[in-house]
Amino acid sequence: MGIRVEGYALPTGEPFDLNIVGNVWVDENTLDLDLRVSGWIIPGLVDVHTHPGAAKPGDPIDEELLRQQLLKNMEDGVLAIRSPGLASTPPDWFGKDPQLPQSFHAGPWLAKPGQFISGWGKRVSDRDFPRVAAAQAGETGWCKIIGDWGIDDEPISPEVMLNIVAAVRAVGGRVAVHSQNTQGGSAAVRAGVDSLEHGMWLDESLLDLMRENKTALTPTLNVFESSVDHFRAKADSPKRDWYVQGCERHPELIRKAHEAGVTILAGTDSQAFTIVAEVQALARAGLSAEAAIASASWKARDFLGLASLKPGTSADALIYSQDPRQNLEILAYPEWIISRGKVMKRPQLS
Repeated sequence: MGIRVEGYALPTGEPFDLNIVGNVWVDENTLDLDLRVSGWIIPGLVDVHTHPGAAKPGDPIDEELLRQQLLKNMEDGVLAIRSPGLASTPPDWFGKDPQLPQSFHAGPWLAKPGQFISGWGKRVSDRDFPRVAAAQAGETGWCKIIGDWGIDDEPISPEVMLNIVAAVRAVGGRVAVHSQNTQGGSAAVRAGVDSLEHGMWLDESLLDLMRENKTALTPTLNVFESSVDHFRAKADSPKRDWYVQGCERHPELIRKAHEAGVTILAGTDSQAFTIVAEVQALARAGLSAEAAIASASWKARDFLGLASLKPGTSADALIYSQDPRQNLEILAYPEWIISRGKVMKRPQLS
C-alpha cells in the first residue's frame, strides 16, 4: 500500500508523480495505492535558526514546552529545524520522535568570558576555543560561536576563528557564528564558517568571499524588524544608534547578498514568529517569492543534507491547492503535510 503524490513541484514547477511507500519516495507506478494526493508540492519547510524549549532567556529547557513548540512547528509545516544554540541538553527524543520535526542542534552557545546571556552557553578562553568547539561539533555535528556580542565587547579574533574552523572541520563538523558587528562578521567570513547568523553590520565587500566559501547567511530579519521601533523610541546612545542603523541597513544587505550568490536561509530566532513570516520578510527585503520560499524549503534542506522529492529519499512534502509563489500568504496554509511518509495533515471534509 502507498500514497500517490502528483501535481507540480517547486522550484521548477514541472509535473511531479511519485509514490510513497513506508517513509520514502519511490518511482513505481504499479503499486496498490490507498491514497492519492495532488496539488502544488514543495519539500517541506525548515526553520534554520530557532531555540525552542526555554520559557525565557537564561532558563534551561522545559521538556513539555519543547514538545509543544515542536508540535506547533509541525502543524505549521516545518518538517525540520536547526537549533544553533540550545538552553541545555535536549531529551533523547529530540530529533527522533516521528510526530515532530527532524532536528539538528549545536549544543550550548560558546562565547568569550563575560559575554552572552547569563545562564546560557559556555564561556571559553581563546586558548581553549578550538578544542571545545571541536568536541561539541564531534558530538552533534555543529557548534555555535558567539563571534561578537556588545558594541564594546572584544570579538573573537581572526586567528582564533581560523583555528576554530580548522579544528571543527577536522572532526567533520560545521560552524555557525552569531555576529552583529563588523569585526566579528569579517573574522567569520574570512575563516569560511558554514553559516553567519544575523550579520546586520557585515561588510558588503565580503559578499563575494561568502559565496566562494559557501558561507550561508541566516539574517533572522523578522525579529529585528519587530524590535527596531522599540529602540528608536529610546534616548540617543551609541547602542541605540548601532541597533537602529544596523536594522535599517539589514534588508539591503540581504538583497545584495542574494544578488551576489550567497545562500540565504530562513530562521525565526524566536518562537514568537513563524517561518512563513520570515519568508515574507525576506521577500520585502527584495528576494523574489521563489527565492524567499527556497530559503525555508529546498535550499534549507540542501544546506542540512536533506534530499528533496527524489526516489529513495525521505518522503517530506507540503501540498497546496495553488502555487504559493503567486501569494506568499498561501504558504501558511498547506492542505496536506506529509512527514517521513506519514500524513500529518489532510483537508477536512466539508
